Amino acid sequence: MINKDYQTQINSWIKENKVVGIELLQKLVRNRSIQTKEYDAQQVLISHLKKLNLEIDEWEVGGDIFTHPYFCSTRKNFLKSPNVVAVKRGSGNGKSIILNGHIDVVPEGDLTQWTDDPYSGKIEGGKMYGRGTTDMKGGTVSLLLAIQALKELGIELNGDVIFQSVIEEESGGAGTLGTLLRGYKADAAIIPEPTNMKIFPRQQGSMWFRLTIKGRSAHGGTRYEGVSAIEKSITVIQELQKLEKVRNARIVDPLYQNTPIPIPINLGIIKGGDWPSSVADEVTIEGRIGVAPDEEMNHAQEELEQSLKNLEEIDPWFKKQPVGLDWFGARWVPGTINEEHPLMGILHSKFQQVKQTEPMIEASPWGTDGGLLEKLGGIPVIVFGPGTTEIAHFPNEYIELEKIFEVAEIIALTLIDWCGVSS
Repeated sequence: MINKDYQTQINSWIKENKVVGIELLQKLVRNRSIQTKEYDAQQVLISHLKKLNLEIDEWEVGGDIFTHPYFCSTRKNFLKSPNVVAVKRGSGNGKSIILNGHIDVVPEGDLTQWTDDPYSGKIEGGKMYGRGTTDMKGGTVSLLLAIQALKELGIELNGDVIFQSVIEEESGGAGTLGTLLRGYKADAAIIPEPTNMKIFPRQQGSMWFRLTIKGRSAHGGTRYEGVSAIEKSITVIQELQKLEKVRNARIVDPLYQNTPIPIPINLGIIKGGDWPSSVADEVTIEGRIGVAPDEEMNHAQEELEQSLKNLEEIDPWFKKQPVGLDWFGARWVPGTINEEHPLMGILHSKFQQVKQTEPMIEASPWGTDGGLLEKLGGIPVIVFGPGTTEIAHFPNEYIELEKIFEVAEIIALTLIDWCGVSS
């Protein structure tokens, strides 16, 4: 159990250093760290980490990563997009932990939908606004405050604490893959993605796909002489909707009881035709398929492929012109941690101590880098952070500042119990 004096000290330190956390988050948010533009935001973190006298490792991923089976990115190089890892060494004989956050943010989208500059870091009503506040720079600040509190209070741990600020999470995890290939492993990991302070022991995976549906062109005035790829795409979409129902009917995990569709198949882009008075001879559809936490990714691929094969029984056209399927772009590996894992118990207990209430435990409705850490690194992962799930990737993204500090306190106390305190 944690010495109550530790809890009092950490709580007091965080209260006294809220301005430190707020100013750091503002600096991070004001750096537009969309993919390929992560450098300046990473330098903000490095500057802060140097003040903590941690071992800092900054590098650009490359080399063998491009041929690795788990590699997923459209980029040809990562110049000026460094990973940053900082290690707080323990005295030995304690369990180690990775604290993993990503620095990349999604683009801001239509500026007219934002009330203020997306990178303003404006504070109003106890919230900070801006792209990346909730996904997930606020969570990264929680991690750093937890480490800094232990450091400045002189609480030395037995196990190593490995802080990671990685690139490319939003497109499938090349940054975290780079940390694993560089040799960074630990006994467990926490990722402070925006969970609304719920604890996620499971996370779905997902993959992007592209479908090509063929038709036969004809003049619009005699459209009956052609075959409309647009009309055929309706049949394809209906078959995908059936597949989604079948796949989700298998999900009986109670942690998904509050999620209407645990592993959705989402169709995000559809393009077809090139002239209003012509029958469209081709339609492309791009989407993503969710993968259950305990499912192999190739199983999900096989089910989608079989679903498209079934179209031949519905419409003979698809026997002549099978739907083309291309797996491309982003991919997130699913992951799960046993609910009886010791870190789950510790995090649960520390949440109770800080919040004086029971935490909500659910399964993640989206993918994270945690699946990579678990599947490739063999590292048990919990996703738990201060951001607001519903506002991630949205206009007027924000984070409640108080939750950043609460998560920082919970994680600091968790580190003490997990890593052990050096005598």
